[in-house]
Amino acid sequence: MVPHLTTALNGPLLDFEKKILEATPAIERWFRLEWQEHTPPFYCSVDLRNSGCKLAPVDTNLFPSRFHNLATEMLPLAVQASMAAIEKYCPDARNLLLIPETSPCSESYWHSLARQMQIYRQTGLNVRLGSIDPALREPRQIVLANGDSLTIEPLQRSENGRRLGLKNFNPCTIIINNDLSDGIPAILQDIHEQTMLPPLHAAWAVRRKSNHFAAYDEVVKKFSKMVEIDPWMLNPFFAKCAEVDFDTGVGLDAMISSVDTLLSKIKKKYKEYGIKEKPFVIVKADAGTCGQGIMTIRESRQLRQLSEPQRLKMSVTKNGHPIRDFIVQEGIYTFEQVHDTVAEPVVYMIDRYVVGGFYRVHQDRGVDENLNAPGMQFVPLAFAQQHAIPDMRAKPGTAAPNRFYMYGVVARLALLAASLELEKTDPNPEIY
Repeated sequence: MVPHLTTALNGPLLDFEKKILEATPAIERWFRLEWQEHTPPFYCSVDLRNSGCKLAPVDTNLFPSRFHNLATEMLPLAVQASMAAIEKYCPDARNLLLIPETSPCSESYWHSLARQMQIYRQTGLNVRLGSIDPALREPRQIVLANGDSLTIEPLQRSENGRRLGLKNFNPCTIIINNDLSDGIPAILQDIHEQTMLPPLHAAWAVRRKSNHFAAYDEVVKKFSKMVEIDPWMLNPFFAKCAEVDFDTGVGLDAMISSVDTLLSKIKKKYKEYGIKEKPFVIVKADAGTCGQGIMTIRESRQLRQLSEPQRLKMSVTKNGHPIRDFIVQEGIYTFEQVHDTVAEPVVYMIDRYVVGGFYRVHQDRGVDENLNAPGMQFVPLAFAQQHAIPDMRAKPGTAAPNRFYMYGVVARLALLAASLELEKTDPNPEIY
């Protein structure tokens, strides 16, 4: 399904699509060479925004949790990609341990977990769930709305303390699907004989969005030079603001200055491309998920006029953790719609392969607002038309495969940036 574009793809993106199609062989070769030099994260999801003149990522999640929203037709591709990824780390893998969230943002998370287990089992592995929750002493069964059930068991360390597993279950590979916002528990540390994916420094207790977008900036500059486009068309401006307290006002002046600088830079680009919309920025926590600690700012003075509920919203994130470090990011309009509802594409990857995606839609949100909020819904992306085979004969802006190929290219740029980010922040680079 291709969404109706309110404005349709206008000049810049139409030209971009044309250049991407013409450069497809060079692009795919470029990615292959990059993956010889860098290791992709085990899996990743990328939130994209398409303004009609700009297509760029606004968030990259290294612990994706909505696999149940992918089209069923994409499952074989997800199984193949998982098999390729796991074989790199443990060619003779037999048992796989999956570590889930302990406090999911929504009940739908369990359905995503069930889909993940289905994918990994179809690679030929024995898959079981182990929880980092110290309060879990006995196996717990969770019954899903569709009648399926999951069994979550308490984790155990081996007698020598070097391996992690479950009772009567010794895994070769450990896949984490817990973003570890609460910190990295001791039971996951100092594991020396098993592969842990993603690595622990990908956890939100350590990871920062500003590091990711700095790496993305580096990747896009190289890519844009190759295909001869303005890197801004793929890349949101951003600035990091550290030690900000909305309650006391500490650090607020520096954030206001950053907002004014970014809005000025965006205005110049809008003028260059004849864009009539009003620039805006998104202020969000530099770490964390679930769409918390985020707001839209159109003028910097708004930061001094926040209500008490707004200040509270920007002071704590998932599980009540205080927020002090923020990223101010160029806001990108989304002029895509599904059933007359504002939408944004989300692309999923396992290893270096695009395995599907969906549109996040929200009928109560505007084209300049964050859609990752309560009330959002999901419509599977039609990647079944094969994102890797664009229609070279179609006119720009008219073919679904070409649109999805563009999504896949930009998402893979974010995936590559995540790879660089993990390399640069790795405390043990010789291991990763």
